[in-house]
Amino acid sequence: MSSTQNLKQRLEAVNEYERTPIPKNKLKGWKSFIGTYAGEHTAGTEFVLGPLFVAHGASAGDLVSGLIVGNILAVLSWAFLTGKVAVKTRTTLYYQLEKIAGNRFTLVYNLVNAALFCFLAGSMIAVSATAVGIPFNLPMPSLTDVYPNSVGWVVTVFGIGAITTVVAMFGFNVISKFANIAAPWMIMIFIAAAVGVLPRLGINSFSDFWPVAETTIWNGVPLEGQSKFTFWHIMFFAWFCNMGMHIGMADMSLLRYAKKWTYGFSSATGMFLGHFIAWMASGILYSLFLIESKGSLVFAPGPIAYEAAGIAGAVCVVIAGWTTANPTLYRAGLAIQSINPKWKTWKVTLFVGLVTTIAACFPALVMQLLEFVALYGLILMPLGAVIFLDVFVLRKMGLASNYAELTHSHFNPAVGITWVISLIFCLGLNIYGGIEIFFLGLPGWFVAVIVYLIASKVIQKKSLIKTATYTELNY
Repeated sequence: MSSTQNLKQRLEAVNEYERTPIPKNKLKGWKSFIGTYAGEHTAGTEFVLGPLFVAHGASAGDLVSGLIVGNILAVLSWAFLTGKVAVKTRTTLYYQLEKIAGNRFTLVYNLVNAALFCFLAGSMIAVSATAVGIPFNLPMPSLTDVYPNSVGWVVTVFGIGAITTVVAMFGFNVISKFANIAAPWMIMIFIAAAVGVLPRLGINSFSDFWPVAETTIWNGVPLEGQSKFTFWHIMFFAWFCNMGMHIGMADMSLLRYAKKWTYGFSSATGMFLGHFIAWMASGILYSLFLIESKGSLVFAPGPIAYEAAGIAGAVCVVIAGWTTANPTLYRAGLAIQSINPKWKTWKVTLFVGLVTTIAACFPALVMQLLEFVALYGLILMPLGAVIFLDVFVLRKMGLASNYAELTHSHFNPAVGITWVISLIFCLGLNIYGGIEIFFLGLPGWFVAVIVYLIASKVIQKKSLIKTATYTELNY
Protein backbone atom coordinates (compact mmCIF):
# COMPACT_ATOMS: atom_id res chain seq x y z
CA MET A 1 0.00 0.00 0.00
CA SER A 2 1.42 3.37 -1.00
CA SER A 3 1.96 6.12 1.55
CA THR A 4 -0.66 8.25 -0.23
CA GLN A 5 -3.29 5.50 0.09
CA ASN A 6 -2.36 4.96 3.73
CA LEU A 7 -2.69 8.70 4.44
CA LYS A 8 -6.10 8.79 2.74
CA GLN A 9 -7.31 5.81 4.79
CA ARG A 10 -6.21 7.48 8.03
CA LEU A 11 -8.03 10.67 7.06
CA GLU A 12 -11.17 8.76 6.07
CA ALA A 13 -11.10 7.02 9.46
CA VAL A 14 -11.24 10.33 11.36
CA ASN A 15 -14.67 10.59 13.00
CA GLU A 16 -15.46 13.91 14.65
CA TYR A 17 -19.13 13.08 15.44
CA GLU A 18 -20.31 16.13 13.53
CA ARG A 19 -24.03 15.23 13.80
CA THR A 20 -24.18 12.91 16.78
CA PRO A 21 -23.41 13.35 20.50
CA ILE A 22 -19.93 12.33 21.61
CA PRO A 23 -19.91 8.70 22.90
CA LYS A 24 -18.92 8.27 26.55
CA ASN A 25 -15.84 6.25 25.65
CA LYS A 26 -14.52 9.19 23.62
CA LEU A 27 -14.72 11.74 26.42
CA LYS A 28 -11.45 13.28 27.53
CA GLY A 29 -9.95 14.38 30.85
CA TRP A 30 -8.47 17.63 32.12
CA LYS A 31 -5.11 17.14 30.44
CA SER A 32 -6.45 17.43 26.88
CA PHE A 33 -8.17 20.74 27.59
CA ILE A 34 -5.42 22.25 29.71
CA GLY A 35 -2.96 21.61 26.90
CA THR A 36 -5.31 22.72 24.14
CA TYR A 37 -6.21 26.01 25.80
CA ALA A 38 -2.64 26.72 26.88
CA GLY A 39 -1.39 26.00 23.36
CA GLU A 40 -4.09 27.93 21.53
CA HIS A 41 -3.93 31.01 23.74
CA THR A 42 -0.17 31.09 24.29
CA ALA A 43 0.26 31.42 20.61
CA GLY A 44 0.72 33.60 17.56
CA THR A 45 -1.90 36.18 18.54
CA GLU A 46 0.05 36.92 21.72
CA PHE A 47 2.98 38.13 19.64
CA VAL A 48 0.60 40.63 18.01
CA LEU A 49 -1.83 41.68 20.74
CA GLY A 50 0.76 42.37 23.44
CA PRO A 51 2.66 44.83 21.23
CA LEU A 52 -0.58 46.46 20.06
CA PHE A 53 -1.36 47.42 23.67
CA VAL A 54 1.98 49.21 23.73
CA ALA A 55 1.18 50.89 20.40
CA HIS A 56 -2.19 52.07 21.78
CA GLY A 57 -0.57 53.67 24.81
CA ALA A 58 -1.91 51.49 27.64
CA SER A 59 -0.43 52.43 31.00
CA ALA A 60 1.20 49.76 33.17
CA GLY A 61 -1.46 49.98 35.89
CA ASP A 62 -4.37 49.85 33.45
CA LEU A 63 -2.81 46.90 31.61
CA VAL A 64 -2.24 44.69 34.66
CA SER A 65 -5.57 45.41 36.38
CA GLY A 66 -7.53 45.21 33.14
CA LEU A 67 -6.00 41.87 32.18
CA ILE A 68 -6.66 40.33 35.60
CA VAL A 69 -10.35 41.30 35.68
CA GLY A 70 -11.02 40.62 32.01
CA ASN A 71 -9.37 37.20 31.99
CA ILE A 72 -11.27 36.08 35.10
CA LEU A 73 -14.53 37.05 33.39
CA ALA A 74 -13.49 35.13 30.26
CA VAL A 75 -12.76 31.94 32.26
CA LEU A 76 -16.14 32.20 34.02
CA SER A 77 -17.84 32.60 30.64
CA TRP A 78 -16.14 29.47 29.29
CA ALA A 79 -17.17 27.40 32.29
CA PHE A 80 -20.68 28.62 33.14
CA LEU A 81 -21.86 29.24 29.58
CA THR A 82 -19.97 27.14 27.03
CA GLY A 83 -18.98 24.29 29.34
CA LYS A 84 -22.49 23.71 30.65
CA VAL A 85 -24.10 23.82 27.21
CA ALA A 86 -21.44 21.64 25.58
CA VAL A 87 -21.63 18.89 28.21
CA LYS A 88 -25.43 18.86 28.20
CA THR A 89 -25.78 18.61 24.41
CA ARG A 90 -22.50 16.85 23.43
CA THR A 91 -22.90 18.36 19.96
CA THR A 92 -21.07 20.93 17.88
CA LEU A 93 -22.29 24.50 17.82
CA TYR A 94 -23.26 24.03 14.18
CA TYR A 95 -25.48 20.99 14.62
CA GLN A 96 -27.09 22.39 17.77
CA LEU A 97 -27.88 25.65 16.00
CA GLU A 98 -29.35 23.73 13.07
CA LYS A 99 -31.78 21.99 15.42
CA ILE A 100 -32.78 25.35 16.85
CA ALA A 101 -32.68 27.65 13.83
CA GLY A 102 -33.12 25.38 10.81
CA ASN A 103 -30.74 24.50 8.02
CA ARG A 104 -31.46 27.59 5.91
CA PHE A 105 -30.35 29.89 8.69
CA THR A 106 -27.32 27.79 9.61
CA LEU A 107 -26.21 27.77 5.98
CA VAL A 108 -25.72 31.54 6.17
CA TYR A 109 -24.34 31.46 9.71
CA ASN A 110 -21.85 28.69 8.99
CA LEU A 111 -20.49 30.48 5.95
CA VAL A 112 -20.01 33.68 7.98
CA ASN A 113 -18.52 31.72 10.87
CA ALA A 114 -16.11 29.80 8.66
CA ALA A 115 -14.99 33.00 6.92
CA LEU A 116 -14.22 34.65 10.26
CA PHE A 117 -12.28 31.58 11.42
CA CYS A 118 -10.33 31.56 8.15
CA PHE A 119 -9.28 35.18 8.62
CA LEU A 120 -8.22 34.53 12.22
CA ALA A 121 -6.21 31.44 11.27
CA GLY A 122 -4.76 33.36 8.34
CA SER A 123 -3.41 36.08 10.62
CA MET A 124 -1.61 33.39 12.62
CA ILE A 125 -0.06 31.86 9.52
CA ALA A 126 1.18 35.36 8.65
CA VAL A 127 2.70 35.68 12.13
CA SER A 128 4.62 32.42 11.62
CA ALA A 129 5.79 33.66 8.22
CA THR A 130 7.54 36.64 9.81
CA ALA A 131 9.81 34.17 11.62
CA VAL A 132 10.37 31.73 8.75
CA GLY A 133 11.41 34.63 6.53
CA ILE A 134 14.28 35.73 8.79
CA PRO A 135 17.04 33.54 7.22
CA PHE A 136 16.01 34.75 3.75
CA ASN A 137 16.05 38.45 4.66
CA LEU A 138 12.37 38.61 3.72
CA PRO A 139 11.01 42.18 3.73
CA MET A 140 8.72 42.43 6.74
CA PRO A 141 5.29 44.09 6.77
CA SER A 142 4.76 47.37 8.62
CA LEU A 143 1.83 48.75 10.62
CA THR A 144 0.49 50.43 7.48
CA ASP A 145 0.80 47.52 4.99
CA VAL A 146 -2.34 46.03 3.46
CA TYR A 147 -1.10 43.98 0.49
CA PRO A 148 1.76 41.43 0.15
CA ASN A 149 5.07 43.23 -0.23
CA SER A 150 7.02 40.49 -2.08
CA VAL A 151 6.77 37.15 -3.88
CA GLY A 152 8.91 35.64 -1.14
CA TRP A 153 6.27 36.57 1.42
CA VAL A 154 3.57 34.75 -0.57
CA VAL A 155 5.71 31.62 -1.01
CA THR A 156 6.55 31.53 2.70
CA VAL A 157 2.89 31.92 3.70
CA PHE A 158 1.82 29.09 1.38
CA GLY A 159 4.45 26.75 2.82
CA ILE A 160 3.32 27.38 6.40
CA GLY A 161 -0.33 27.21 5.39
CA ALA A 162 0.17 23.75 3.89
CA ILE A 163 1.70 22.34 7.09
CA THR A 164 -0.98 23.92 9.29
CA THR A 165 -3.78 22.55 7.13
CA VAL A 166 -2.42 19.00 7.22
CA VAL A 167 -2.33 18.98 11.03
CA ALA A 168 -5.90 20.33 11.24
CA MET A 169 -7.13 17.66 8.80
CA PHE A 170 -6.38 14.91 11.32
CA GLY A 171 -8.97 16.21 13.82
CA PHE A 172 -9.14 17.02 17.52
CA ASN A 173 -6.90 14.19 18.77
CA VAL A 174 -3.89 15.29 16.74
CA ILE A 175 -4.51 18.98 17.49
CA SER A 176 -4.69 18.23 21.22
CA LYS A 177 -1.46 16.21 21.18
CA PHE A 178 0.31 18.92 19.18
CA ALA A 179 -0.76 21.58 21.68
CA ASN A 180 0.27 19.51 24.71
CA ILE A 181 3.77 19.10 23.29
CA ALA A 182 4.20 22.71 22.17
CA ALA A 183 2.53 24.69 24.96
CA PRO A 184 5.02 24.21 27.86
CA TRP A 185 8.00 25.04 25.68
CA MET A 186 6.38 28.13 24.17
CA ILE A 187 5.45 29.52 27.57
CA MET A 188 9.03 29.18 28.75
CA ILE A 189 10.34 30.95 25.64
CA PHE A 190 7.92 33.84 26.15
CA ILE A 191 9.06 34.26 29.75
CA ALA A 192 12.77 33.69 29.08
CA ALA A 193 12.84 36.17 26.18
CA ALA A 194 11.13 38.90 28.21
CA VAL A 195 13.35 38.35 31.26
CA GLY A 196 16.44 38.21 29.07
CA VAL A 197 15.92 41.69 27.62
CA LEU A 198 15.08 43.43 30.89
CA PRO A 199 18.68 44.65 31.47
CA ARG A 200 18.58 46.32 28.03
CA LEU A 201 15.59 48.28 29.30
CA GLY A 202 17.45 49.31 32.47
CA ILE A 203 15.87 46.72 34.76
CA ASN A 204 18.54 44.99 36.84
CA SER A 205 16.54 44.10 39.94
CA PHE A 206 12.96 43.27 40.92
CA SER A 207 12.50 46.75 42.40
CA ASP A 208 13.47 48.33 39.07
CA PHE A 209 10.66 46.68 37.13
CA TRP A 210 7.59 48.71 37.98
CA PRO A 211 9.15 52.19 37.64
CA VAL A 212 10.55 51.26 34.21
CA ALA A 213 7.27 49.58 33.24
CA GLU A 214 5.38 52.80 33.96
CA THR A 215 7.83 55.16 32.26
CA THR A 216 9.30 53.11 29.40
CA ILE A 217 7.36 49.93 28.54
CA TRP A 218 3.70 50.91 29.06
CA ASN A 219 4.10 54.65 29.39
CA GLY A 220 0.51 55.55 28.49
CA VAL A 221 1.49 57.37 25.28
CA PRO A 222 0.06 55.91 22.03
CA LEU A 223 2.17 55.76 18.88
CA GLU A 224 1.35 58.19 16.09
CA GLY A 225 -1.97 57.32 14.44
CA GLN A 226 -3.08 54.95 17.22
CA SER A 227 -6.00 55.53 19.63
CA LYS A 228 -5.53 55.69 23.43
CA PHE A 229 -6.41 52.54 25.47
CA THR A 230 -7.67 52.76 29.09
CA PHE A 231 -8.43 50.17 31.79
CA TRP A 232 -11.86 49.62 30.24
CA HIS A 233 -10.43 48.91 26.80
CA ILE A 234 -8.05 46.33 28.29
CA MET A 235 -10.67 44.68 30.54
CA PHE A 236 -13.35 44.36 27.88
CA PHE A 237 -10.87 43.24 25.25
CA ALA A 238 -9.44 40.54 27.55
CA TRP A 239 -12.99 39.35 28.25
CA PHE A 240 -14.41 39.64 24.75
CA CYS A 241 -11.45 38.93 22.46
CA ASN A 242 -12.62 35.31 22.52
CA MET A 243 -16.30 36.16 22.80
CA GLY A 244 -17.06 34.00 19.76
CA MET A 245 -15.48 31.03 21.53
CA HIS A 246 -17.24 31.28 24.93
CA ILE A 247 -20.27 33.59 24.86
CA GLY A 248 -20.67 32.81 21.15
CA MET A 249 -20.43 29.05 21.94
CA ALA A 250 -17.91 28.11 19.24
CA ASP A 251 -15.93 26.10 21.80
CA MET A 252 -18.83 23.69 22.13
CA SER A 253 -16.89 21.90 19.38
CA LEU A 254 -14.04 21.28 21.85
CA LEU A 255 -15.78 21.11 25.23
CA ARG A 256 -18.34 18.53 23.99
CA TYR A 257 -15.50 16.06 24.62
CA ALA A 258 -15.22 17.10 28.29
CA LYS A 259 -16.30 14.65 31.01
CA LYS A 260 -17.62 17.53 33.16
CA TRP A 261 -18.70 21.11 32.49
CA THR A 262 -16.14 22.29 35.03
CA TYR A 263 -13.44 21.47 32.48
CA GLY A 264 -14.34 24.88 31.05
CA PHE A 265 -12.21 26.30 33.86
CA SER A 266 -9.19 24.80 32.10
CA SER A 267 -9.38 27.86 29.86
CA ALA A 268 -7.56 29.60 32.73
CA THR A 269 -4.30 28.12 31.44
CA GLY A 270 -4.78 30.00 28.20
CA MET A 271 -6.00 33.19 29.82
CA PHE A 272 -3.29 33.59 32.44
CA LEU A 273 -0.34 31.95 30.71
CA GLY A 274 -1.25 33.43 27.34
CA HIS A 275 -3.50 36.44 27.72
CA PHE A 276 -1.66 37.71 30.78
CA ILE A 277 1.96 36.57 30.92
CA ALA A 278 2.50 36.25 27.15
CA TRP A 279 0.80 39.56 26.34
CA MET A 280 2.99 41.32 28.89
CA ALA A 281 6.11 39.48 27.71
CA SER A 282 5.54 40.34 24.05
CA GLY A 283 4.81 43.94 25.04
CA ILE A 284 8.20 44.09 26.75
CA LEU A 285 9.90 42.78 23.60
CA TYR A 286 8.10 45.30 21.40
CA SER A 287 8.95 48.21 23.68
CA LEU A 288 12.62 47.31 23.41
CA PHE A 289 12.27 47.02 19.64
CA LEU A 290 10.74 50.51 19.44
CA ILE A 291 13.56 51.98 21.51
CA GLU A 292 16.38 50.27 19.62
CA SER A 293 14.82 50.86 16.18
CA LYS A 294 14.00 54.49 17.06
CA GLY A 295 10.26 54.08 16.53
CA SER A 296 10.25 51.90 13.40
CA LEU A 297 6.80 51.12 11.98
CA VAL A 298 7.88 47.57 11.02
CA PHE A 299 5.57 45.16 12.84
CA ALA A 300 6.98 41.64 12.56
CA PRO A 301 6.77 39.27 15.56
CA GLY A 302 9.43 36.95 14.12
CA PRO A 303 12.34 39.42 14.03
CA ILE A 304 11.23 40.95 17.36
CA ALA A 305 11.41 37.52 19.06
CA TYR A 306 14.64 36.64 17.24
CA GLU A 307 16.35 39.79 18.50
CA ALA A 308 15.41 38.85 22.07
CA ALA A 309 15.84 35.06 22.16
CA GLY A 310 17.72 34.13 19.01
CA ILE A 311 16.72 31.04 17.03
CA ALA A 312 14.56 29.75 19.89
CA GLY A 313 12.51 32.95 19.75
CA ALA A 314 11.99 32.67 16.01
CA VAL A 315 11.01 29.00 16.25
CA CYS A 316 8.61 29.89 19.07
CA VAL A 317 6.82 32.36 16.78
CA VAL A 318 6.43 29.66 14.11
CA ILE A 319 5.04 27.08 16.55
CA ALA A 320 2.86 29.72 18.22
CA GLY A 321 1.20 30.54 14.92
CA TRP A 322 0.51 26.86 14.29
CA THR A 323 -1.06 26.20 17.69
CA THR A 324 -3.65 28.91 17.10
CA ALA A 325 -4.22 28.24 13.41
CA ASN A 326 -4.69 24.46 13.85
CA PRO A 327 -7.79 24.44 16.11
CA THR A 328 -9.17 27.50 14.29
CA LEU A 329 -8.98 25.69 10.96
CA TYR A 330 -10.57 22.66 12.63
CA ARG A 331 -13.54 24.78 13.72
CA ALA A 332 -13.83 26.34 10.25
CA GLY A 333 -13.87 22.88 8.69
CA LEU A 334 -16.67 21.76 11.01
CA ALA A 335 -18.66 24.89 10.13
CA ILE A 336 -18.48 24.19 6.39
CA GLN A 337 -18.94 20.43 6.75
CA SER A 338 -22.19 20.91 8.65
CA ILE A 339 -23.71 22.46 5.51
CA ASN A 340 -23.56 19.07 3.81
CA PRO A 341 -22.99 16.07 6.14
CA LYS A 342 -21.92 13.93 3.16
CA TRP A 343 -18.76 15.95 2.76
CA LYS A 344 -15.72 14.47 4.47
CA THR A 345 -14.42 16.80 7.17
CA TRP A 346 -10.80 16.38 6.11
CA LYS A 347 -11.60 17.39 2.53
CA VAL A 348 -13.50 20.43 3.73
CA THR A 349 -10.60 21.36 6.02
CA LEU A 350 -8.24 21.09 3.04
CA PHE A 351 -10.38 23.58 1.11
CA VAL A 352 -10.70 25.87 4.12
CA GLY A 353 -6.93 25.73 4.56
CA LEU A 354 -6.43 26.97 1.00
CA VAL A 355 -8.78 29.92 1.55
CA THR A 356 -7.07 30.70 4.85
CA THR A 357 -3.62 30.63 3.28
CA ILE A 358 -4.66 33.06 0.56
CA ALA A 359 -6.04 35.41 3.21
CA ALA A 360 -2.78 35.13 5.18
CA CYS A 361 -0.89 36.76 2.31
CA PHE A 362 -2.42 40.13 3.29
CA PRO A 363 -0.57 41.72 6.27
CA ALA A 364 -3.59 43.90 7.11
CA LEU A 365 -5.08 40.86 8.86
CA VAL A 366 -2.33 41.10 11.46
CA MET A 367 -2.20 44.88 11.71
CA GLN A 368 -5.94 45.17 12.44
CA LEU A 369 -6.12 42.09 14.69
CA LEU A 370 -7.48 43.94 17.75
CA GLU A 371 -10.45 45.27 15.80
CA PHE A 372 -10.95 42.03 13.87
CA VAL A 373 -11.21 39.73 16.88
CA ALA A 374 -13.62 42.18 18.53
CA LEU A 375 -15.80 42.23 15.39
CA TYR A 376 -15.61 38.47 15.01
CA GLY A 377 -16.88 37.90 18.55
CA LEU A 378 -19.59 40.52 18.18
CA ILE A 379 -21.02 38.87 15.06
CA LEU A 380 -21.22 35.44 16.69
CA MET A 381 -22.39 36.63 20.12
CA PRO A 382 -26.20 36.73 19.51
CA LEU A 383 -26.28 33.08 18.45
CA GLY A 384 -24.46 32.07 21.63
CA ALA A 385 -27.22 33.74 23.63
CA VAL A 386 -29.81 31.90 21.53
CA ILE A 387 -28.22 28.49 22.18
CA PHE A 388 -27.85 29.07 25.92
CA LEU A 389 -31.47 30.18 26.28
CA ASP A 390 -32.74 27.34 24.13
CA VAL A 391 -30.91 24.72 26.16
CA PHE A 392 -31.51 26.02 29.69
CA VAL A 393 -34.30 28.61 29.74
CA LEU A 394 -37.07 28.05 27.17
CA ARG A 395 -38.49 24.90 28.77
CA LYS A 396 -38.76 26.65 32.12
CA MET A 397 -40.88 29.30 30.40
CA GLY A 398 -43.22 26.73 28.87
CA LEU A 399 -41.67 27.09 25.42
CA ALA A 400 -40.20 24.46 23.10
CA SER A 401 -36.50 23.92 22.62
CA ASN A 402 -35.03 22.82 19.28
CA TYR A 403 -37.88 24.54 17.46
CA ALA A 404 -36.71 23.81 13.90
CA GLU A 405 -36.17 20.11 14.59
CA LEU A 406 -39.47 19.79 16.40
CA THR A 407 -41.51 21.49 13.69
CA HIS A 408 -39.45 20.15 10.75
CA SER A 409 -38.85 23.76 9.77
CA HIS A 410 -35.99 25.03 7.62
CA PHE A 411 -35.99 28.41 9.36
CA ASN A 412 -36.82 29.62 12.86
CA PRO A 413 -37.77 33.33 12.50
CA ALA A 414 -37.02 33.98 16.18
CA VAL A 415 -33.32 33.28 15.61
CA GLY A 416 -33.07 35.41 12.49
CA ILE A 417 -34.88 38.30 14.20
CA THR A 418 -32.56 38.05 17.21
CA TRP A 419 -29.39 38.08 15.13
CA VAL A 420 -30.43 41.01 12.96
CA ILE A 421 -31.84 43.22 15.74
CA SER A 422 -28.86 42.59 18.05
CA LEU A 423 -26.32 43.53 15.39
CA ILE A 424 -28.32 46.58 14.27
CA PHE A 425 -28.50 47.70 17.91
CA CYS A 426 -24.71 47.33 18.29
CA LEU A 427 -24.10 49.13 15.00
CA GLY A 428 -26.34 51.98 16.16
CA LEU A 429 -24.43 52.29 19.44
CA ASN A 430 -21.20 52.43 17.47
CA ILE A 431 -22.29 54.97 14.85
CA TYR A 432 -24.64 57.21 16.79
CA GLY A 433 -23.49 56.64 20.35
CA GLY A 434 -19.77 56.71 19.61
CA ILE A 435 -19.22 53.49 21.59
CA GLU A 436 -16.13 51.60 20.42
CA ILE A 437 -16.44 48.04 19.18
CA PHE A 438 -14.66 46.64 22.26
CA PHE A 439 -17.60 47.61 24.50
CA LEU A 440 -20.55 46.51 22.37
CA GLY A 441 -20.67 42.82 23.32
CA LEU A 442 -22.17 43.26 26.80
CA PRO A 443 -25.22 45.38 25.92
CA GLY A 444 -25.61 43.39 22.70
CA TRP A 445 -25.88 40.12 24.64
CA PHE A 446 -28.70 41.41 26.84
CA VAL A 447 -30.56 42.70 23.78
CA ALA A 448 -30.20 39.26 22.16
CA VAL A 449 -31.62 37.59 25.28
CA ILE A 450 -34.65 39.87 25.44
CA VAL A 451 -35.38 39.71 21.71
CA TYR A 452 -35.07 35.91 21.49
CA LEU A 453 -37.36 35.28 24.45
CA ILE A 454 -40.03 37.64 23.13
CA ALA A 455 -39.74 36.42 19.53
CA SER A 456 -39.86 32.76 20.59
CA LYS A 457 -42.96 33.33 22.68
CA VAL A 458 -44.78 35.11 19.83
CA ILE A 459 -43.77 32.66 17.09
CA GLN A 460 -44.38 29.51 19.10
CA LYS A 461 -47.80 30.78 20.17
CA LYS A 462 -48.72 31.22 16.51
CA SER A 463 -47.46 27.72 15.61
CA LEU A 464 -49.60 26.19 18.41
CA ILE A 465 -46.85 23.94 19.81
CA LYS A 466 -48.20 21.87 22.69
CA THR A 467 -46.12 21.91 25.86
CA ALA A 468 -46.48 18.13 26.08
CA THR A 469 -44.64 17.71 22.81
CA TYR A 470 -41.25 19.11 23.68
CA THR A 471 -40.91 17.28 26.98
CA GLU A 472 -40.35 14.13 24.93
CA LEU A 473 -37.41 15.69 23.11
CA ASN A 474 -34.06 14.65 24.57
CA TYR A 475 -30.65 16.13 23.96
